[in-house]
Parts: sequence; C-alpha cells; structure tokens
Amino acid sequence: MDLLAQVMEDVVKRNPHETEFHQAISEVLESLEIVAKEHPEWVRAGVFNRFVEPERQIIFRVSWIDDAGNTQVNRGYRVQFNSAIGPYKGGLRFHPSVNASILKFLGFEQVLKNSLTGLPMGGAKGGSDFDPKGKSDGEIMRFCQSFMSELYRHIGQFTDVPAGDIGVGRREIGYLFGQYKRLVNDFSGVLTGKGCSWGGSLVRTEATGYGLCYIVEEALHKKNLSFDGARVSISGSGNVSIYAAEKAMQLGARVIAMSDSNGFIHDENGIDLDIMKDIKEVRKGRIREYIEYRQGARYYDGCNGIWKLKCDIALPCATQNEVDLDSAIALIQNGCFAVGEGANMPLTPEALRELIHNGVIYLPGKAANAGGVATSGLEMTQNSQRCSWAFDKVDIKLKCIMTDIFCQIDTVACRYGREGDYEFGANVAGFLKVAKAMLEQGIAY
Repeated sequence: MDLLAQVMEDVVKRNPHETEFHQAISEVLESLEIVAKEHPEWVRAGVFNRFVEPERQIIFRVSWIDDAGNTQVNRGYRVQFNSAIGPYKGGLRFHPSVNASILKFLGFEQVLKNSLTGLPMGGAKGGSDFDPKGKSDGEIMRFCQSFMSELYRHIGQFTDVPAGDIGVGRREIGYLFGQYKRLVNDFSGVLTGKGCSWGGSLVRTEATGYGLCYIVEEALHKKNLSFDGARVSISGSGNVSIYAAEKAMQLGARVIAMSDSNGFIHDENGIDLDIMKDIKEVRKGRIREYIEYRQGARYYDGCNGIWKLKCDIALPCATQNEVDLDSAIALIQNGCFAVGEGANMPLTPEALRELIHNGVIYLPGKAANAGGVATSGLEMTQNSQRCSWAFDKVDIKLKCIMTDIFCQIDTVACRYGREGDYEFGANVAGFLKVAKAMLEQGIAY
C-alpha cells in the first residue's frame, strides 16, 4: 500500500488496540491502492483519509432495572460512519462482545455494502454490551426503553435508520420503536425489521439468507456450476443460516451441516429444515437436540470442525473470523468450490487469500450478505409510500438487487484485470460511488 500506507498508519495510531477495525480497513485499502494510483487527486483531496474515519461516534450509559429491583448499567453505542449517499443505515447489536472496535469495523463494512445495493443509504452500526440471553421480557423491554431514551436524539427517518442484528430481533425492535414513538410523538419509518402489521416488510426475515444464495448462484452460473446437487455446509442456526439453508434446498442443494455456539450437527442425508426450525425458532433450543429426532445425524462439540466436512459449497453465517487458515485448507482439500459469507468478515485474511489463490469462488460479506439491508431499504420505501408489498414482489426486487451487485463486482474486477476476485470488486465498486459523492459534496464534508 504505497500511496495509502500513511492512511493505514493513521488509522492504527488514532485507534490503538482496535484489531477488528484495523483488519477491515487494511483489507479494503489493499484493494483501493490501484484506485489511488488512478486518481492521485483523490489522495491529495483526502478522500481516503475521510473515508476511513467515522463522521460521528456516540457512546452513552444505559441504566435499567432488573426483575430483582437492582440497577444495572451497560454501555450503548452508535457509530455513524458515512452519509454521503443517504441517511445512515445499519443494525443494532446486543451482545457482551460489543465494543467500539467491532462496531467501527461493522459500520465501515456497512458503508460499502449499502453502496453496492444501489439504494440511497449511508453506513452505520450500533448496539450495546447488554446480553439478552437469560433475561425476561420485562428486563429486555426496560433495557430497550432506556437505550432508546438516549439514541432517539441521534436518529430519524431522514437521518439514521437502525435495524436489528445479533441479539436484536422483532421483539427488541418493537420495544425500541414503541419508546421512540412515545418520546417524539411521531410514527415514521425510523427503524426497520418491524412487525408486518405496523410497518414491517415481508421477506425481511428471509432476506439475508435468500440474498446470499441468490448471489452465490450468479457466481456459480458464470463457472457453469450450480447449487443443484451440491453438498452445502452452513455455520450458524439463526435467521441467516436457516433461510440460506431453505433457499439452497429450493435451488436443489443438500445441506449437510449447521451449527450453533456450542457445536455442529452433520446429517449426510440432508438437514430436515422443519425439525431445525422447530428447535431454533419455536422452542429456542440448542442444535444438539436435532439428533434426538433424526436417525443417522451426529453432533460434535465445538464449531470449527464443521469446515473439516467434505462439502461443495460453504456458507459461513455465524460470526467474524470463524474460518481460519486451517479451515480454509481443509475446505480446499475436500473439494469445496465456492464460499459465500453470510456473516460479517467470517474469514481471516489468511483464509481469504488461501481460497482465492486456489481458485475457490469467494463472495465477501459486504456483497453476499447485503440482502438484509437491501430489504430494509425496501421497507423504508414502503414506509414512505404508506403501503405494504406482497412477498413475491419484495422477493423479486431482492433477487434483482443481488444479481445487480454481482454484476457490479464482476464488472469492476474484470475492468482492473482481477477477474474472479470479488473481494477486490466489492471493495472498489462500493468505494467509487461513495468517493464521488463525497467529492461532489465539498472538501469540508
């Protein structure tokens, strides 16, 4: 990174110890070096320096009362990273691992992801180190109300539109929206992921998983490959994983493995999705329960082993850095020909390079898991129009968006002599749109 080396040095100096953020910036700047050489005037104008620095970072205390009457204190965050092409858009994450580094990495990735959708949305991310697991509905409601009592000052339909993420589902969105409406006396599309009876969109639950399969299928078609008949391993067992499995099966694949935070199941005959949905969506159970209902299935403690299974397509949908170099080597040796990221940055840099070097089709999260935020953008459109679209209409629009994303990253990769390098294509295609908007809006921006 000759021209951009100083940009990276400044990021590390300004954000010490924020390793996740450093990793995300480093990977993108490596791709953007060729753009910097093509547009030295952008370097002089400080576009790259501004691109890697959040516009606004908000940190606040969240005090709430638990069921025993004790006062608990958590920390809330909102990182509003870039609004060059539209209001800030990105999820809220409630999880003990939440910190400034993770949210800045996620917010930075969100800028590129939202740019690729073609919808007018900037990038942001937020959340809290609050853990909803083991909490009563009353405790979660009181936490959400306290959290929104500060956050509401910084968001709005045309300013910042949060959504859900890990630990923030429809229940939490409901409590957050109710408190926002109570505070501002305004019923607007300030949050997405809402219930369908009060402004939510159909397909939102399925969107990230469906969108992942739509873009992977586009990449496979270019190589005369398909999901049809393929053996697929999917990490995770939340909405992204379950609906990626559902769409992969609809496209003819056999999903042989899924996981949760404790371990993974291997069912060589193909996962029974009805059983999986009952365990994870209805009873909120653990994935090990699957073997009680499915003869021949096996459960293994630990999560990394899922990538040692023989599969054709791998869809990591759990968490960041879950696929390391050893896992990537195992996937290659077992004949895996495509990897699509359902989670945000689930591959380590070493794993990513190994897959690309060995000719594995690799689709990065900023492109591959954009289906969720794309459908959130469609929800914003429906809210503005005061209407609700049918499932098929939203699904068709989602598929069109994901197809267009693949065309963008493929075209850019080919233009710069990097055919098949979709990580490079996504980074550059996403950046170009945002950079041009920043320049047109003036240097003070």
